Amino acid sequence: MSQILLSIRPEYVESIFKGTKRFEYRKIKFARKDVNKILIYCTAPVMKVVGEAEILDVIEDTPSAVWEKTKDYAGIDKKLFDDYYKNKEKAVAYRLGNVKKYLKPIKLTDLGISFVPQSFVYIES
Repeated sequence: MSQILLSIRPEYVESIFKGTKRFEYRKIKFARKDVNKILIYCTAPVMKVVGEAEILDVIEDTPSAVWEKTKDYAGIDKKLFDDYYKNKEKAVAYRLGNVKKYLKPIKLTDLGISFVPQSFVYIES
């Protein structure tokens, strides 16, 4: 199994840790099928890997269908969701579980990564 490092904005990272955001939305599904864990990279101003979560399920459907299935724990409002998927026919939601916040955040260089991922990067475990 492998891991994926996702860049996530600080306000959404906090919602993930609080449990109010249990889905991470993406416009495309990860190509690799063996990804079972997300490493959470908190974007500026934090700029460190601050935690991890298991991928419990992947929901792939139209944006409206994905919203209906995930809205109770979206961690974002409908307008933001609609803006994100504007003119898209497909939406992907990763259901997160077993979320762990690291006591000591990790620098990207400690993982052998020398750049900030725009969206995500695969990490071999």
